Amino acid sequence: MNKQPETAIIRRITPSLDNARYAIKRAEGEGITVEADIFKEGHDEVTAMLKWRPVGASSWRETPMRPLVNDRWMGTLCVTEPGAWEFTIEAWGDVYFSWLHDFDKKFEAGIRELGSEILEGAGFVAAAAARAGKKSPDGGALKKLSDALKSADAEQASVIAHDSDLAALMTVYSDRSISTTAEPLHPVWVERERGAFAAWYEFFPRSAEGKPDSGSKFRDCLGRIDDAKAMGFDVIYFPPIHPIGTSHRKGRNNSLKCEPGEPGVPYAIGNCKQGVNGGGHKDVAPELGTLEDFEWLVGEARERGMEIAIDFAINCSPDHPYVKAHPEWFFKRPDGTIKYAENPPKKYEDVYPLNFHNDNWRELWDELRDVLLFWCARGVRIFRVDNPHTKPVSFWEWVIAEVKGKFPDTVFLSEAFTRPKMMQELAKAGFNQSYTYFTWRNSKYELAEYFAELTQSDLKEFFRANFFTNTPDILPEFLQKGGRPAFLIRAVLAAMACPVYGIYSGFELCENTPVPGREEYLDSEKYQFKGRDWNAPGNIKDFLTKLNTIRRQNRALQEYANLRIHAAENDQILCFSKATAALDDIVLVVVTVDPWQPQTAFVNIPIADFGIGETEPYVVEDLLTGERFSWRGARNFVSLNPHTRPAHILRIRRLQDRAEGQDVFA
Repeated sequence: MNKQPETAIIRRITPSLDNARYAIKRAEGEGITVEADIFKEGHDEVTAMLKWRPVGASSWRETPMRPLVNDRWMGTLCVTEPGAWEFTIEAWGDVYFSWLHDFDKKFEAGIRELGSEILEGAGFVAAAAARAGKKSPDGGALKKLSDALKSADAEQASVIAHDSDLAALMTVYSDRSISTTAEPLHPVWVERERGAFAAWYEFFPRSAEGKPDSGSKFRDCLGRIDDAKAMGFDVIYFPPIHPIGTSHRKGRNNSLKCEPGEPGVPYAIGNCKQGVNGGGHKDVAPELGTLEDFEWLVGEARERGMEIAIDFAINCSPDHPYVKAHPEWFFKRPDGTIKYAENPPKKYEDVYPLNFHNDNWRELWDELRDVLLFWCARGVRIFRVDNPHTKPVSFWEWVIAEVKGKFPDTVFLSEAFTRPKMMQELAKAGFNQSYTYFTWRNSKYELAEYFAELTQSDLKEFFRANFFTNTPDILPEFLQKGGRPAFLIRAVLAAMACPVYGIYSGFELCENTPVPGREEYLDSEKYQFKGRDWNAPGNIKDFLTKLNTIRRQNRALQEYANLRIHAAENDQILCFSKATAALDDIVLVVVTVDPWQPQTAFVNIPIADFGIGETEPYVVEDLLTGERFSWRGARNFVSLNPHTRPAHILRIRRLQDRAEGQDVFA
């Protein structure tokens, strides 16, 4: 054996992903409660330290862990800045506290002839003084306590040995020469603010002005960006902005025939006749402007306190420069021609998928990494990744680490509507956020079960949701059939339940005309220019603005894992709360899931958990309307109408908050 054998046993550390294979996720300033089984042979007292640091730092921060039951220990750390962190546990048999335990047993048994024991304890304190350094304040204090112990009788020694300052100093300067440190180190990824709390607004730059027959350019997008900012959105997400191929270009409503003047599908990326960088993924569509125009727009958004996210879609049109330069990167048919993409019954004749396992795979992987770095160098720090589940997870783990190694503030959103285990594996591999099944969870019980799964199961450690209400590809049946109230309901659910959510433009106008029998938009913007009146009657822009204002003003809504479901005595009403640990911000959301009929219910909330007595009155303010209601007890009545009042968003004000002078309605 080449290394010191473990002297303390440290097992079953939580939270941990696949024995520290992957990083857990937290927001900046968020706490992590760590537990582990910690014990050793014999009867020695064990001391355990929870240790953490930013990756690359030379020194550790640490805090003592405390025993729970049956050799289970717990400690809490706080990650204070974005980036990569790591934690571990160090434990050892503590000679001083083992001595104190034995001394106490003898003392409590009435034994007072303890001179030898007292000298032994004084020696342990003197050794700690030497470790602290005799010239340091702590070393001097320990030396005085050691000297006091040496001359003390049993009664005096008991008082000195139980001094709280001595206990703290003996913990800090304990003898760790034969301690055990848990391996491997456990990684943590700490999100910057936009990675953990953001409101996304998606629009096609070519439709920014809402013209039905012609496109807009990057420099025409500020009006749409300013409108999104006024509604409270802070991330602008663009579908692909690259040159669009002309071979097999699709027309309106996915027609195989593209009429003159039709713009094509942005996901059919690449036109070697266009662009200064070859007309591929490192270029912008010339009809949108130039790279300089795009960088200008990124800067304008940043000046407004916003960010632009772009789509990383690994698709190639037949006209992409890769097709000619690297035909080996693509899938081939038996006759040698390149295969286009299919997702039966859908066919994408205008798109060639890439083969990540081709013989020249390393060059392909490097090229795709360089595409991401190219856009990072131009100010982009957020990427929505199209269909990552159709590419190797090993590629994503590698490329995300490569990009974050140079641009650690980069955020990746996984658009993987696929099997749960693949969605979860992608999150483990490095994606900061993930699309979810929220889009298809409509009933009270579906929503309650899914919210609990995301925020209360082990998923909360690594799978961070981004609740999109709709996408250019998905017009949910609930929105098709429920009309304007359905849009209000889904907005409340997305914005209140999840710190990160998004809408695709047109949602604020309640656009809901489908392809018959499909969850797709008729006259989809993917295939054509989209004419819109951004202030059309019946829009819900003011409602979205209010929701985003509420989110910004209530810290409880900015946290992820604090959602709790509560009983509502009606199958059409969902009730949940989000509260800060200090209970200085408590928000209760009561929302109907019926977009047609009024609904009423008694809701039951755990007032004891909120520090409210069983008969104590308290006030709730509806943050949507400003109304205030006086409630008493856990069971209270609510009445909702999807057309006029689809939800209550209630901030709870406790008596003690008023007594402490907190203006919780400010």
